Amino acid sequence: MTATTTVPLGVDPLSSPIRRPRTARRRGRLGWTLAATALIWLSSLAVVALWVAGGGIQALLGRDAETLNTLGRLCGLVSANLLLYQVLLMARVPVFERGFGRDRITRIHRLVGFWSFALFSAHIVLQTLGYAESAAVNPIVQLWEFVWDYPGMLLATAGTGLLLLVVATSIRKARKRLRYESWHLLHLYGYLGVGLAVPHMLWTGADFTAHPLATVYWWALWGATAAAVLVFRVGLPLLRSLRHGLRVSTVHRDGDRGVAVTMTGRGLHRMPVRAGQFFVWRFLDGPGWTRGHPFSLAAAPNGTSLTIAARLVGDGTSRLASVRPGTRVLIEGPYGEMTADERTGRKLLLIGAGAGVAPLVALAEGSAWSPGEATLLVRDHAEGDALRREAIGRLERDRGLRYAALVGPRAPGASPWLSAGHAAWSGVDLLRYVAPDLDQYDVYLCGPGAWMDAVRADLRRAGVPSDRVHAESFTV
Repeated sequence: MTATTTVPLGVDPLSSPIRRPRTARRRGRLGWTLAATALIWLSSLAVVALWVAGGGIQALLGRDAETLNTLGRLCGLVSANLLLYQVLLMARVPVFERGFGRDRITRIHRLVGFWSFALFSAHIVLQTLGYAESAAVNPIVQLWEFVWDYPGMLLATAGTGLLLLVVATSIRKARKRLRYESWHLLHLYGYLGVGLAVPHMLWTGADFTAHPLATVYWWALWGATAAAVLVFRVGLPLLRSLRHGLRVSTVHRDGDRGVAVTMTGRGLHRMPVRAGQFFVWRFLDGPGWTRGHPFSLAAAPNGTSLTIAARLVGDGTSRLASVRPGTRVLIEGPYGEMTADERTGRKLLLIGAGAGVAPLVALAEGSAWSPGEATLLVRDHAEGDALRREAIGRLERDRGLRYAALVGPRAPGASPWLSAGHAAWSGVDLLRYVAPDLDQYDVYLCGPGAWMDAVRADLRRAGVPSDRVHAESFTV
């Protein structure tokens, strides 16, 4: 193992972590989680209640064409509810961000999206079969009549096509073949698809308009969703960007294939940001500035500047290398809960791959620990790929960080998060070697999803409780 350690020269002044009591943190998180969960379940129950009030149960027992119709209506109602919640979950609403965390929201968003589309497809099939049976016509003919003769159905058909495009490009195999910029642009069409589907609900959906309570419910939900997007995705980010006036200060290469960008602005000491969090960044340097990119802070916020670092792998990251000092910057955030506030142990084990080292270095800089109490493991394919080496060197020299690099191609076997040069080790043995008193550590992970899953599996086998493992993903 390639490793570098520094002999502690004394006790670090930050040796006593300052953090809220564990029970207080847990109660606060539990409260937000319960609130977020309650909102979702109460709205789901409201949809079912509206369906029952509209005679859904009686129609279900008929075992005729109306049975197909009522099942189709129920699928459509639940699908519409989930579709709006899918948008709402990604609107950066504080109750969901604090209750679920970005990593869970991302997973829920993906799951809700696929279920919503599946139920929406079932809604179309069941309603077509039900109406076709009632009218004694061919289902294809009935579907054609729906599209051309029913109010709002042409718009809904176009919206369905857009949603199908979003779902198809969100499948993991398809997602991997697309550049982030292309996928992100296509994903935005989901908003348009939702908007195009709304008119047919109002014009032809009896469950939406037959009862005043149903009308109030759906208008309130659509209004709240639209307001959340406008406030939390547009208004507040724009206000924060104008207030702090961020501009690029310096741009320099970081390793052979990386770049680091530092921004300065006004009153950054008042910005509620912590090491380990991320922003969505937009650099106003010409065409393409509208596409936001999530980058974690690569250095602990110091009240005067913010720094990010990225590996040059796509159009978005490659643009960073050409950004000029003085360029204005728009931000969304800060987001994320992978911070020192999550700590419950005395020591830190930071494990990152590639650009995932950036937030871990920021965490090490901004967290309290004594010399020798923080260990950083970094996985790279080549030595020149390493990011933040200067900052890591300072942490080794000044604060006694223990650092080890796992360099080379991926190891075969049960612990693919290791490098091939460490294939003789099991992941569990290596973890216990670098952190013999593993029960005293909080573990922070950052890297590709599959890689983090492999690390988590070895951490479980090593006996690390799940509440001591902290990670976050940006990937949808």
